[in-house]
Amino acid sequence: MKTGPLSLIAAAAALAVTAGVATLTVPDDEDDAGKAAPAAERIAVERSTLLCPQPGDTEVGETTYTSFVPPGEGDEGSAELLPATTESEAAEEQEKKDDEDGDKDGGGKNDEKNDEKKDEKKKDDAPDPVAPLKRAGTPAEAVTDDAEAPALVGTAEGDFAPGWSVQQTTLVSAGDGRGLSGARCTAPDSEFWFAGASTIDERRDYVQLTNPDDEAAVVDLELFDKDGPVEGDAGNGIQVPAHSSVSVLLSTIAEQPSINVAVHVAARSGRVGAAVHVADEQLGGDWLQPVSEPAPGAVLPGIPGDATSVRLVVYVPGEDDADLAVKLAGPNGSITPAGYESVHAKSGMTTAIDMQKLTQGEVGSLVLEPEDGSTAPVVAALRVTRGKNTEQEMAFIPSSAPVEERTTASGNWAKAASLSLAAPGKAVEVKVAASPGSEGGEPAEETYTVKPGTTLTVEPPKASGREGTFALTVERVSGGELYASRMLETKEDGIPMFTIQTLPDDKGMVEVPDAGQDLGVLMD
Repeated sequence: MKTGPLSLIAAAAALAVTAGVATLTVPDDEDDAGKAAPAAERIAVERSTLLCPQPGDTEVGETTYTSFVPPGEGDEGSAELLPATTESEAAEEQEKKDDEDGDKDGGGKNDEKNDEKKDEKKKDDAPDPVAPLKRAGTPAEAVTDDAEAPALVGTAEGDFAPGWSVQQTTLVSAGDGRGLSGARCTAPDSEFWFAGASTIDERRDYVQLTNPDDEAAVVDLELFDKDGPVEGDAGNGIQVPAHSSVSVLLSTIAEQPSINVAVHVAARSGRVGAAVHVADEQLGGDWLQPVSEPAPGAVLPGIPGDATSVRLVVYVPGEDDADLAVKLAGPNGSITPAGYESVHAKSGMTTAIDMQKLTQGEVGSLVLEPEDGSTAPVVAALRVTRGKNTEQEMAFIPSSAPVEERTTASGNWAKAASLSLAAPGKAVEVKVAASPGSEGGEPAEETYTVKPGTTLTVEPPKASGREGTFALTVERVSGGELYASRMLETKEDGIPMFTIQTLPDDKGMVEVPDAGQDLGVLMD
């Protein structure tokens, strides 16, 4: 049968229909043709995923999880955290699955019924969610003292997705790593950078990897110190099973100990959440969280005024060295710290500088700016120590991304929380809203102006009847770039225990570009 002419006619007809539709989007006149395309529409995200690391194996610790989403359009949605599978549990699950697959070989009519029974059993055995959120604007809290508490995989949908925040805070009263360990539960990704880890004998630094997805992830861990890449192959090809968490002691993947280490987490397949828990014999413990995306400069907000020592660790992942000018943005303006005017960091190596008496009693933010035309991206973090002698505690401040619109710090409690708001460039107007407590109370808010080149310390707005933990939502109203961090502190046996979390934008809104038809896709 000859079908050539009919095929050509059909193709021509299809093209004519497409062209007819396309002409509906063509401007009516030449003037409209020269106009810029409409701005992308901004809409709220409809689904968020957060991963909380395994708190750590300690018999004397208590961990609090606080979940919160700022009030919005309604309460139609859900937000909950479920336990991830541990390494040993994942191995047992795989062994059972292998046995079941073997039993099925040559199986008969009962296979379908057996599968149904297994599905029902899985539903009955499903764990209860941790800190499920009931309504927007009010925190949900959960507390555990389980020494083997697992990592958590969280999902928020609908009205609870935009701006969802979860804080994990562990108080360890004694032993290595004693102190406050705080972590913002973070979204999964394929790449993370850390600065300030260590593989020396006095430290036990673990990287926690959590896989939220249905397929296994394969992850490579690379370490870098003052001499470049740290030798060792044990960090290559780490398997992270589906819905599971894997913990890796950094000293086991390095052939020689290094005091100041940058860590690169790269997923060959899949995606993971990553955080590094640090435990020091003398200085306590805390979470070292990922830095912002490597960039030619960095802002590290919220160094406490009573810091007894501040160590800056910089790593340069690119091929060129980095030259950075150092500024400290304090309450009254920016200064160049005497003796620490600039940093020259070599490509592929870590550079560490101990900045003694940096803050001089006033809260500040460290600002690293490229100088002499330097465009090399850097990875940077601070290790901050408070207290003296045996009564010392440490925390970390990684470089942070700015608050474009809004950010939230969950898990605050009365007389223990403070915000640091930094405006390294132009002045910024900021609104800070305190939620009701997890056990009751009223909301409150205040508006502040952060002067150019300064860091403003803010106490939570006071609210009547507040009980339990509460959230602080920071909204950039107008002005220049805004950087923020939150400090939690308490005192145990004379030790000033504290933890600091940087507060990047919550990415609750996304841009949806205005799309139009393009006949060019039909042309070869």
